[in-house]
Amino acid sequence: MSTSEIHVELRRGLPTVTVPLPSRRELCQFTLRPVTNTVGDLTNMLKTEDPGVDRVVISSSEGVRIASSNTIESLMEDDFRLTINDRDFTVKVPPHKKLTKEEMERLSGVRTLVSQLYESLNVEEHQLKKERELLAKMEEIKVKLEPLEKKRQSIDLVASRQTSVLTWVGLGLMSVQFGILARLTWWEYSWDIMEPVTYFVTYGTAMAVYAYYVLTKQEYLMPDVRDRQYLITVHKKARKSGLDLHTYNLLKDKMAGVQTDLARLKDPLVPPHRAQVLYDPLADCNATGMEPTGLWSGLRARIKSLMDETKGGSGKRTTNNSI
Repeated sequence: MSTSEIHVELRRGLPTVTVPLPSRRELCQFTLRPVTNTVGDLTNMLKTEDPGVDRVVISSSEGVRIASSNTIESLMEDDFRLTINDRDFTVKVPPHKKLTKEEMERLSGVRTLVSQLYESLNVEEHQLKKERELLAKMEEIKVKLEPLEKKRQSIDLVASRQTSVLTWVGLGLMSVQFGILARLTWWEYSWDIMEPVTYFVTYGTAMAVYAYYVLTKQEYLMPDVRDRQYLITVHKKARKSGLDLHTYNLLKDKMAGVQTDLARLKDPLVPPHRAQVLYDPLADCNATGMEPTGLWSGLRARIKSLMDETKGGSGKRTTNNSI
């Protein structure tokens, strides 16, 4: 990395800025939370990490200073300049994924109708607040998951390697058994003598397979045996390395739940009352037996007709592509 240019990397959805510290002359990474952290938090992190930092200024590419109260999310929308003491750095922000013009035009009509509906029911402000809460919760879970993910990845590599080694060891032992029986059958003794020996070897193998079923309550299938050995190794290594798998699984479940709720919240075609985490603006009407307003009925009919037209058009395009 050049001394006059700083790059931002996205790791597990969180921006990571690598900054050269002036006193120690070494690189230091700072993981930021787009929603909860501000520009002032970033400057405080730099001053706390290196006491030799006296002046930190963050400005736009045109040289306009950015206020300390601005969020990291707004800061990462475009490239900016970072001034540490008397050194200027140009920070390159990774590009964001944007919708194409065709996709935006396809959903513009539905978005407009849904926006009118939300404004009439006064739920837009609640949605924005709920989205902020979900994003903040997601960032908190990601910070807790990051050290656990690193341990899990290293444990996965060791467990996969050991399971593969045991698989090849089993093949080697079977080859040794075949060689011993062949030697005894064609060189040392005759088939008349070795036939009952091979029978007992076969029956002993069947007893071992049955014992495996009695102990594990699973049929002796190679993929299942390999997965079982893999899980045993993972749990052993996790206990030795201090990885709490119960906490890790709980965090993964929470992350999946937050992502599902956030996807429902951002989906322009799904009304907010379909998601459990959102406020139902028509609940009062349903509870009291009141009929929805005429605006709601009209908008619902228009949305349904527009969605039917969109589905019909997409079905035609799919048929042409499949041919």
